[in-house]
Amino acid sequence: MTTQTIKKSHAAMLPYLVAATFFMEYLDTTVIATALPQMAESFGVGPNEVSMGMTAYMLALSVFIPVSGWVADRYGSRTVFCSAIVVFTLASILCGLSYSVETFTAARILQGIGGALMVPVGRLIVVRNTEKSQLMQAISTITWPAIAAPVVGPPIGGFITTYASWEWIFLLNVPFGIAALIAAFIMVPNERSSEKKPLDIVGFLLSGATLTAIIYGTELASQQDANIWFALSCVLSGLVLGVITYRHALNRMHPLIDYSTLRVPTYSVTVITGSITRIGIGAVPYLMPLIFQIGFGMSAFHSGLLLLASAVGNLGMKAFTTRILQRWGFRTVSIVDVLVASASTIACGLLTPSTPLLVILIVVFVYGLARSMQFSTLATLAYADIPQPQMSAASTLWSAANQMTIGMGIAFGALSLQVSAWARGATESGTEIVFTLSDFKWAFAAAGVLTLLSLPGYWRMALDAGAKVSGQKVKGQS
Repeated sequence: MTTQTIKKSHAAMLPYLVAATFFMEYLDTTVIATALPQMAESFGVGPNEVSMGMTAYMLALSVFIPVSGWVADRYGSRTVFCSAIVVFTLASILCGLSYSVETFTAARILQGIGGALMVPVGRLIVVRNTEKSQLMQAISTITWPAIAAPVVGPPIGGFITTYASWEWIFLLNVPFGIAALIAAFIMVPNERSSEKKPLDIVGFLLSGATLTAIIYGTELASQQDANIWFALSCVLSGLVLGVITYRHALNRMHPLIDYSTLRVPTYSVTVITGSITRIGIGAVPYLMPLIFQIGFGMSAFHSGLLLLASAVGNLGMKAFTTRILQRWGFRTVSIVDVLVASASTIACGLLTPSTPLLVILIVVFVYGLARSMQFSTLATLAYADIPQPQMSAASTLWSAANQMTIGMGIAFGALSLQVSAWARGATESGTEIVFTLSDFKWAFAAAGVLTLLSLPGYWRMALDAGAKVSGQKVKGQS
């Protein structure tokens, strides 16, 4: 690995630079949902046709995330990161200039390619240039955009579409993109691998097909009028392809995704056990707005207000994450947090329209606390014991697993609802199944139980797991 010296002041600012680019990418994804009706009217089509652009973006991410580590090692992290910012910003301009569904979808695919390189490589830049003792704070900084964007995105999107026009949702990325590009040129070292590994083309095709099938299936599952069995078959096909991809990698000298990183115990926990946790916890953001709107009969606006309690919990926990991990360590925190996350998820399904507002807010707030704590813990622990030469491989696999489990959480929530409805003999109203509070109760219970099933993985962790990062003092150690 060829490295460059970096100023301490630049190293300290890198997490904030990367977090800013992450926020731009995540915000763009969440803002667009509120603009779909106005965009559909502008293009002269229905909202479902415009949503193709959102699906195309996710599929582009799926295809190109696995190759991000190889590209960074070959051409240098600064070169790739800056190029990704340029591609994302130019694609934003093209999105704003789109005059049809076809041109918009093409621009979103290009934007997805930029995002697929910008996020994993940005994370890699931070972990490569941060001391282990400072890694926890750095990871906490770059994970907050994923928590904040889904909360502030819809109101911003609604404001822009109401008082301006949908084009500005994308054009506003331009000044931020230019500023980020200048800062990246100044602060980011152009690290690359000294060994030029050949591109594993078969691995690239297999990994891309794996994530595409899973993400497409989960995208279908999130739509209430979708054929859930077809969506599920896509996800299962993706999982089968994933097994084939894994077996292919084992027989390659230079695989695109290096699974040897899973031999590191703490990293293995974050990828394997953590994936189960993320799927369970990730079903809640899909189910929660639905239970408030369908089960409680609330408007989208009032439902959004209740969800702010989760956002407050998410963001509020950030101030305490570092101190909690330093005091109790990754193992204890993970175990306790999984129990809290599981209990709060199940409690969400027990809420009814007659439940006092304060109780609803407390349950949603506690879920937000647990979600934030577990996601930050996993994101930090992932790099705690990874050797420097394997940072790129670890970042690629982590990004792919993270992207996959986000979608699988939505699919799990949707499938749980459908299974509950079918079990009670529900009939369709028009083209949609009418869900009841009972269906939501069982769906939340399924998500809570799945989260709880990840507990043994954390229980088997060493008492001092990740101590180099957390600074935890274990009894018996000096």
